[in-house]
Amino acid sequence: MEEDNDGAVYMVDGEELDREALTNLLRSMNLEVHAFASIEAFVAAPRSAGPSCLVLDVQPPEQSGLAFQTSLAKAGKPHMPIIFMAGHGDIAMTVKAMKAGALDFLSKPFRDQDMIDAVIAALHWDRARLARSRALEELRARWATLTPREQEVMKHVVAGLMNKQIAAAMGIAEITAKIHRGQAMRKMQCRSVADLVRMMDALGVPDNAQ
Repeated sequence: MEEDNDGAVYMVDGEELDREALTNLLRSMNLEVHAFASIEAFVAAPRSAGPSCLVLDVQPPEQSGLAFQTSLAKAGKPHMPIIFMAGHGDIAMTVKAMKAGALDFLSKPFRDQDMIDAVIAALHWDRARLARSRALEELRARWATLTPREQEVMKHVVAGLMNKQIAAAMGIAEITAKIHRGQAMRKMQCRSVADLVRMMDALGVPDNAQ
């Protein structure tokens, strides 16, 4: 089996027979499946640290699936991708879910292959999201190793200043500016100023441009 198929699938559906059928289908793909009868039970359950997705019925007991999706968006936190399924879905409901960030919307009864394709795509998407998150964490860790003086030099570099200009702006010798710049570039693992610009942009660190 391909690596992209590995991951955890969380499912919320109030219909027991539907939960069992979908659980069996996804486990046949060697996927880790966690099935819940309500959103409340899903929220209370522990989550996998690896790639995952949520297969969510539009109208589970107690709380609307669309309302839950909206609450996740308002929280502003990254979350696993959502695949909606509905027995009575309509165009307006589908559009609302997709605009709010759902990866797919399947109407019951759906073909097994359609659900399998949607889940594999969602896990692939989440794997990429987690990779980006880890890369950003590593970048933040590198930035934190820089001294305040080195960080200031990097901001000037991104603003387009040469060593002599950086030295004048900071009131230090040009050789000192050059040393700080070299040390900071090594700590950030930058091969070029272009690399540094991309890193600083990802970190959201403003440059010292006037």
